[in-house]
Amino acid sequence: MEKLEYAQEGRTELGALGEFALIDRLTDEFECKNKTTIKGVGDDCAVLGKGKTKTVVTTDTMVEGVHFDMMYTPLKHLGYKAVAMSLSDICAMNATPRQILVSIAVSNRYSVEALEDLYAGIRLCCDRYDVDLVGGDTTTSRAGMMINVTAIGEVTEEAIAYRSGAKMHDLICVSGDLGSAYAGLLILEREKVTYQADPNFKPDLESYDYVLERFLKPEPRADIVKLLAEKEIVPTSMIDVSDGLASELLHICKQSHCGCEVYEDRIPIDYQTTRVCSEMSQNMLPVSCALNGGEDYELLFTISQKDYEKIKDNEEIHIIGHITEEGAPAVMVTPQNTTITLQAQGWTAHE
Repeated sequence: MEKLEYAQEGRTELGALGEFALIDRLTDEFECKNKTTIKGVGDDCAVLGKGKTKTVVTTDTMVEGVHFDMMYTPLKHLGYKAVAMSLSDICAMNATPRQILVSIAVSNRYSVEALEDLYAGIRLCCDRYDVDLVGGDTTTSRAGMMINVTAIGEVTEEAIAYRSGAKMHDLICVSGDLGSAYAGLLILEREKVTYQADPNFKPDLESYDYVLERFLKPEPRADIVKLLAEKEIVPTSMIDVSDGLASELLHICKQSHCGCEVYEDRIPIDYQTTRVCSEMSQNMLPVSCALNGGEDYELLFTISQKDYEKIKDNEEIHIIGHITEEGAPAVMVTPQNTTITLQAQGWTAHE
């Protein structure tokens, strides 16, 4: 057996790199050896297959205490969300989800009935998007719960949308609205703190129903994939908004070797998100939630200008900017015509 050697001198902390630099560092020396591997690491999904129809595969992991808090997360919602976020990656390849595999690790703190609630949410999402549960694994955890969902989809070769295809002058589009999931999280965290201080406290959440649902029960935008197909539009690039608009724009710019300009007043933000930001702090800007909040699971994509007429009147698709030349920065233009350089927040390691 080959002996593995580890560097003794020096230590690089996980938080020093962040999620995306860490992935690049860990996978940089891996080479694809099989002809059926069309696309490996570096996009929302791997792309596999020989014929005209390709298989796309992705996997996502959620860990209790990191990605979800059981104090305010119903198990049925958690099951639904775990599936939805993986299906969103399939949609981000302009593909149709078909199957999932679910693996869980749980401690004895959870009962059989609790796991039945979790799987009821999984089943609900599968039913809604015509997806089959075809396998998985269950194992023991010393503490808490971990959920991993692998999603499989299909797409024709000519319809695949990678992150790397954006061209100069392409229009930047986004579905739905942004920042609302983060606004929902802010409300839940606020109510949690109040409850911990006073267990007799009864939260009133009725007026926050939209942002709460956006965080607890997101929907993958399979409808947008279907709409684009009906309009005969193949995006030049596409990604889902899981880590915030700024981070996703930078992914597209890096892999497409381009810059971008987006306009602050064109970024779609729901009124409940604006209201939550106002309640939380006078200095909290709704656009900051949209840029850096994450977990909206909307689709961010670019299209050729020739397709503008096909989508200009669609209420679910918003044109927020355009692609600029290679070497140009990724910036947001404010209503005052000043530019702000976009920065990715992304994932950081927790102790």
